[in-house]
Amino acid sequence: MAAMASHIDDLAAFVAASPTSYHAAAEIARRLDSSQFTAVREADPWQPERRGYAVRDGAVIAWRIPDGWEPTDGVRIVGSHTDSPALKLKPNPLLSSAGWKQLGVEVYGGPLLGTWLDRELGLAGRLVTRDGDVRLVATGPILRVPHLAPHLDRTLADHVQLDRQRHLQPVYAVGDGPDPYELLLAAAGAPGAELTAYDVFCYPTEPSAVFGARGEFFASWRLDNLSSVHASLVAFLDEASAGRSLAVLAAFDHEEVGSSTRSGASGPFLADVLRRLTTTLGLDESAHLQALASSTCVSADAGHAVHPSYAEHHDPTNRPLPNNGPLLKLNAQQRYASDATGSAIWYAACRAAGVPTQEFVSNNAVPCGSTIGPLTATRLGIVTVDVGIPLLSMHSARELCGVDDPGHLARALVAYWAGA
Repeated sequence: MAAMASHIDDLAAFVAASPTSYHAAAEIARRLDSSQFTAVREADPWQPERRGYAVRDGAVIAWRIPDGWEPTDGVRIVGSHTDSPALKLKPNPLLSSAGWKQLGVEVYGGPLLGTWLDRELGLAGRLVTRDGDVRLVATGPILRVPHLAPHLDRTLADHVQLDRQRHLQPVYAVGDGPDPYELLLAAAGAPGAELTAYDVFCYPTEPSAVFGARGEFFASWRLDNLSSVHASLVAFLDEASAGRSLAVLAAFDHEEVGSSTRSGASGPFLADVLRRLTTTLGLDESAHLQALASSTCVSADAGHAVHPSYAEHHDPTNRPLPNNGPLLKLNAQQRYASDATGSAIWYAACRAAGVPTQEFVSNNAVPCGSTIGPLTATRLGIVTVDVGIPLLSMHSARELCGVDDPGHLARALVAYWAGA
């Protein structure tokens, strides 16, 4: 119990440090640096670093090469994603209406829009100044998307219809208000600089919390998918995860918008890193492909717990619950990459770790989402299995999981990397 509580406390700290994918990448890099991993720039020649990592925008790939590694030992990869649904700041965002100042935002991914109303929001992301300097920024609470009172529209008591353009622009100030660009530059420690471009998002500022009659629940923003990013990083840095395979942690960006970017799972980042690693180790193309043929990947992305008020939306016999272990995610249309071979790898890891697991499969009448798993399997041709902890309120500004499941996921990933 103490270990699970410690894991949840650390997950809360990780979420607080990671309001955007860029912050998550920076926090991953900070923790890797503290564990004596070497940062490598993609634009530089690579040396055979045994413990290294590369950052590409909001994505990070880290590796650990054991002594005596051979191509037949293969690569063991755990993949996740650093982004979450959000509201993204538009260009020229300052709006005026009825004496109020608002900021123009665009919907990123598929958030549950109503959950973003009536919360104190901050702005966070990255700024690029005219001199080419890139800075991370997080402002703290400065915004709110206010709901209309039911006295002004009685139909709201039954059904809320949100127009993405009209109703989601957060309140920023009354009257004139500060210039938002100047505010962002000051928060980034660059007052007076000339802002050229930015990738900035709204984020909920309410801290994560453990709650429940027995303290069995954990609520936070970005559990999809920082719960997997954090669990994989904790497992990767655990010395007990050392095995014979080349261990790779891959945290991609842009999964929520399709992954088709240079830092997404459909892009070349992972394939590029793996080829450069095997090149530094002296492998030719044939030996590189031999290594891939001996490799596997665990795609870790949050899944769904059965909802007690909407149980008819779930499969009638596969109904995951919080604190009953991470999910093995299955789909006949291969929206998840799991097959019998990959599933056996996952079951073996859970047995070795002493961790429970549950199966998730969709109701046939409910379309299934997807993950980075099929994308990675397609790009690399390796056995891939999709897993993740069960959530309620996925894509809400406040998601819920069981307090035990993130730690269970980390333990299973330790056993996977160790060679279970």
